[in-house]
Parts: sequence; C-alpha cells; structure tokens
Amino acid sequence: MGRKDKPKKINLEDLGGFVFSTNPDFEAPADDYEEFFDPSKQLLHCHFEKKGRGGKLVVIIKGFEGPEDQLKELGKQLRQHCGVGGSVKNGEILLQGNVRDKAMDKLKSLGYDTKRIGG
Repeated sequence: MGRKDKPKKINLEDLGGFVFSTNPDFEAPADDYEEFFDPSKQLLHCHFEKKGRGGKLVVIIKGFEGPEDQLKELGKQLRQHCGVGGSVKNGEILLQGNVRDKAMDKLKSLGYDTKRIGG
C-alpha cells in the first residue's frame, strides 16, 4: 500500500466550530451570548516591575476574569487615562512607566477592587 491509500487526518479547526455531542439534552450556546462580569467581584493585583526590562518601569495588572475583548477595552481605558503606552498580553495589562497610583484610581472609579503588590 502506498501513502495515497491512508485516510487523511481531520483537523478539528477544519470543522468550523461544529460540536459533536451524544447528550440528547445538550444545547449549544448562542453566538450572541456574552456573559457579564461584575467588576466589584474582581480583585486586580497591580504590580510594579523593572526587572528584565532594561531598567524601564512597568505596571502589570493581573487577575482580570472575563472575555479577552473586555480585557483589551480595559487596557485601552487605562492607557488613555494614564497617558502612557502599553499592551495586553497573556491575560495581563502592561502599562509603561510608574503610573500605578493613577491606574489604581481609575480601576476603583470603574468599580474594581485593587491590591498594591510590590514596591
């Protein structure tokens, strides 16, 4: 038998989000379903760091629980409020510079609980 006789492997991504279930009561979630996350029930940790960044100061905000698009929107609001650059990576918001107090004030005004971590 040659290589051409082998069945092609199916990649799950090729199925386009199709879900298989043997449960007769299974209901697929609606496409427009979006869960609301209450900010007052979240504790965000505000870290201050310069190690491994060429001596540059960075504020890292960790602990956000929610969809990625809400995290990106929160990061955008914080960058605009603090007037600095930054990014959202690996579920964390990174803000350039020593703007932890400004960021914590903005988070509190949005209803989040914050905790200051580190120097």
